[in-house]
Amino acid sequence: MKFTFAGDAAIQKVLPKNYDGFEEIRKYIAKGDVRFFNLETTVNENCFGNYFSGGTWLRTSPKVYKSVLDYGFNMTTFANNHCMDFSYDGLLQTLDTINETNIVNAGIGRNLGEAASPKYLDLPCGRVALISCSTDFAPGAMAGEQSSRVPGRPGINGINVKETLVLNKNNVDKLNDIAKETKINAYNEDSRKSGYLNPLPEGVFEFGKISIRLGESEGVEYTVDKSDIERIENSIIEAKFQADYVLLSFHTHYLEGADNVVVPKFVKNFARKCVDLGVDCFIGHGPHELRPMEIYNGKPIFYSIGDFILQLENIEYAPMEYYKNYGLTPDCNMYELFKTRTRNFTVGLQRDPVMMEAIIPFVEMDNGKLISIEFLPIELGYGMKHSMIGWPKPAKNNDIFDRFKAMCKPYGVEMKIEKGIGKIIF
Repeated sequence: MKFTFAGDAAIQKVLPKNYDGFEEIRKYIAKGDVRFFNLETTVNENCFGNYFSGGTWLRTSPKVYKSVLDYGFNMTTFANNHCMDFSYDGLLQTLDTINETNIVNAGIGRNLGEAASPKYLDLPCGRVALISCSTDFAPGAMAGEQSSRVPGRPGINGINVKETLVLNKNNVDKLNDIAKETKINAYNEDSRKSGYLNPLPEGVFEFGKISIRLGESEGVEYTVDKSDIERIENSIIEAKFQADYVLLSFHTHYLEGADNVVVPKFVKNFARKCVDLGVDCFIGHGPHELRPMEIYNGKPIFYSIGDFILQLENIEYAPMEYYKNYGLTPDCNMYELFKTRTRNFTVGLQRDPVMMEAIIPFVEMDNGKLISIEFLPIELGYGMKHSMIGWPKPAKNNDIFDRFKAMCKPYGVEMKIEKGIGKIIF
């Protein structure tokens, strides 16, 4: 079985199939029996904007979405931080449009059971399951379970992550003194007296909405919700029973420290646990740039393969909240909105060359055994004019390969490049 994986596709323009680089990208993707990408936008018309967004209120038309399938994809997900940019109507319209094109998709559903369930691609060479989940989603985006009398809630197969600030006793005492003086915890303390909130565990404190734990090694601690992990585990077990290969798509923006390339410990632990349970390939995306890969127990883990299409500044219109975030009124045009957001077009993802670089992995397996891994380094048009930016094309030099090679070396992954294709050395 052969697989190709593309990262985030924030597509906002109809794909021009004759652009420089299209045919090379299409042919490389076509090498896979399974051809996956992450749809980083909603597909809807005439839906109101949500109060929250994934950063930019992303929506595109069915016509634009369908054009991206010209690359040859047969599997996708839109379980990411943008799935609720246009609320439940936008989410369900997106789901319906994808289903109409008969492309296998997972991670979003009309209830939690549907969102969490594996989806299957049946091919002459075997059956492949896709499970998709995300740690990043707006309030209310988490799909809900059905009860005996209430229908489930549409939404995402989410993984809730709790952030806890770990401080030594001296710093905890300082914050407790400030909390008493400012009365920042007054509401929660009153709620606990009334029984609406549970008592804080021993050694755990709070400062407003910040949870604090006493510890010697200071930092930020991430704790993944146990029930969410159990749900993912059950999906993997079911998929392994039903399919020859199991893919898990994972969307996260979490950092560990200031370096976006560093993989958070909880992400690493989660990915490895998924492999232990039966996942054949872990496909990470979300931070809009490359992160390392590793081979764990004979299976590839890609912590982030970067973007595939990046056209954030090509949205045609935006809800009122987007303008208000930047002190503008809704009668401003999109040029004024993005000029303000990007500080006169000097900052933002499309101004950072690292964010405009990615890879398309090609993985070959036989009877569950990893045979080979290679990848095509791609660039998304950094520095090109606004109308042309965002489309993937093969990289012109070895800079992306060299950077990816350096970040993977601590994970024991060695690679070489031949005629513009990176190849993993086993």
